[in-house]
Amino acid sequence: MKMKSVRIIALKKDRKRLLEHLQNSALVHVKHTDNADEGFVRTDTASQLKQFEKNAELMEKCLKILGNVAPEKKSILAGLKGRREIDSDEIGDIALQAGKIIGICKKIVKLDSQITDNISEQARIKTSLAQLEVWKKLDIPLNTGDVGSMAVFIGTFPKEYDEQSLSETIAEKAPELIFEVEIVYSSSNITSAVIYTPKKQKDKADVTLRGMGFVRPLNPTSKIPADKSKRLFKKSVDLRAKNEELRDEIAKYAEYRDNIRDTLDYFELRAEKYRVISELDQSEHIFVLNGYIPEDDCQKLEEVCKKIPSAIIEFEEADENAPVKLKNNKFAEPAESIVTMYSPPSHDDIDPTPILAFFFYFFFGMMFSDAGYGLLLVIATAVGLKVLKPDKPMRNNLKLFQYCGISTIFWGLIFGSVFGDAPVVFYKLFTGNEITMKQLMPWMLDTQKDALFIMIMSIGFGLVHVLVGMGCKFYVCLRQKKYMEAFCDTGLWMLMLIGFAILAAGMAVSHVLVYIGAGIAIACAVGLILTQGREKKGIFGKLIGGVASLYDITSYVSDLLSYSRLLALGLTTGVMAQVFNMLSTLMGKNIIGIIFMIVIFLAGHAITIGLNALGSYVHTMRLQYVEMFSKFYEGGGKAFEPFSLKTKNFKIKNTDE
Repeated sequence: MKMKSVRIIALKKDRKRLLEHLQNSALVHVKHTDNADEGFVRTDTASQLKQFEKNAELMEKCLKILGNVAPEKKSILAGLKGRREIDSDEIGDIALQAGKIIGICKKIVKLDSQITDNISEQARIKTSLAQLEVWKKLDIPLNTGDVGSMAVFIGTFPKEYDEQSLSETIAEKAPELIFEVEIVYSSSNITSAVIYTPKKQKDKADVTLRGMGFVRPLNPTSKIPADKSKRLFKKSVDLRAKNEELRDEIAKYAEYRDNIRDTLDYFELRAEKYRVISELDQSEHIFVLNGYIPEDDCQKLEEVCKKIPSAIIEFEEADENAPVKLKNNKFAEPAESIVTMYSPPSHDDIDPTPILAFFFYFFFGMMFSDAGYGLLLVIATAVGLKVLKPDKPMRNNLKLFQYCGISTIFWGLIFGSVFGDAPVVFYKLFTGNEITMKQLMPWMLDTQKDALFIMIMSIGFGLVHVLVGMGCKFYVCLRQKKYMEAFCDTGLWMLMLIGFAILAAGMAVSHVLVYIGAGIAIACAVGLILTQGREKKGIFGKLIGGVASLYDITSYVSDLLSYSRLLALGLTTGVMAQVFNMLSTLMGKNIIGIIFMIVIFLAGHAITIGLNALGSYVHTMRLQYVEMFSKFYEGGGKAFEPFSLKTKNFKIKNTDE
């Protein structure tokens, strides 16, 4: 869509009203510039922005806490529902309640912080209990010091000892040392012990024991270990109970969840507004807003600004930094998300959405290729659109899959697949008579028996797809008046590929076509040799560059072979469906067999739909991005993002989306 630069000038006293109208209308993409024009200044809104963003972060954190403590009961389709509509006056009510909601959020966060602290304390207690485990049988405190003339050593050795082996080891290390040993705990990699020695031999005992890897306990206490363990365990239990109480208290605030969401949206709106204020050029009495607007919306903006008597609007041709807004018919619009997922088009590109939309629906249906699955897809998306009334982005996604479903029905009928071969399988099960899908659909192509033909057909579709992409490049070059590039770099390759296609067709139809195709391909090859090295220096360099360019034919062959996935995924869908149909009939047509059949049929086809729908979506996107876009599409444009009510929970009634 063609863009215009717009400049809106108004009195400063009308700034608030004008910005509200612009935000409601969602017509203008505000231009970002680093500095104000001469004679104007910028308002620093950093502090206000910081506060709004801080409040928004608080509420996001609060919603996450509520989600963990008191999960919201939602249907699996809840995420598809659109935002609820509210009157513009309700925003004022939300603003009035903002202080109260902030207070509630702070309480929730404080309670959650206490829970976190308690969990950390429980972890420390668990560590302490593990450390005390080896001392449970000790009947004196771990920090027991010297007693009278006796030195006491309480600690651990890094290996297993019993009293005899430990005594022998100490005696061997220090024969003159007088000591007594008491083993408290022993396992394969640790021994807890108490060693008593005369105080006058304390230093020698200390050196000897340390030489054996002796280590005193960390954080020794004045309590007997068994008593300390009981106290710590009780404290851990109390903390667990306290956390349950805190979670129950948090859960009581779940009734404010929607209010918190609304207030979060409110602060997001305020933040967006203040970001725009920081971009305004302002003087003592007036302000100026610079931005971009689609040419088709200029009249709408004039109507909006008429509500502000002091507002003056100026339109100019947009510069090269203007954002890009896609505009397509109802058939192509759902595929815009596929284009923007890759990258918005630059100003030198054409909008590829209409072309991509057709091939996306076409290839998806050929890969998914089951009329039953396609019908389910169409019905499910139609119900979703009618009942859920989703917002525009989700509505377009549902329409995308609805069109893919229609294509899937078409290809399912071509390939004779309706829930695989379900009609044949169940007809035989309940009547005992044989019938084939070919009898039901005489026109069908069997993906297994006619695999070679379908492979050739897939590559043929791929050739058309690639040629369309190259044709787009040809058009872009002509539009930019790069006539040499259009003919030599694109046109010759297109003609060569067409020549090869005619040659291949001639092998099956007529030798005349073989000669025609070979003649076209050879002529184009000569043309490429003569033109592709035109940027090189010297005749020899130009010739080498031209000959080397013919190597690119391998790239085109590789691209065309990629379209064999159209057959591969279509075959996979059909075979998986047939396997589950066969499995579902194994138990016969008795009561148990019928129940078994229903369960296996539903579960099996659900798995098939899930796996193959995902595969079809991913591989169809790959064919667009890699095989077609690489031929002409540059991307790198900046998406049109109007100053608008960017909310998640509510939308204003009668607001243009």
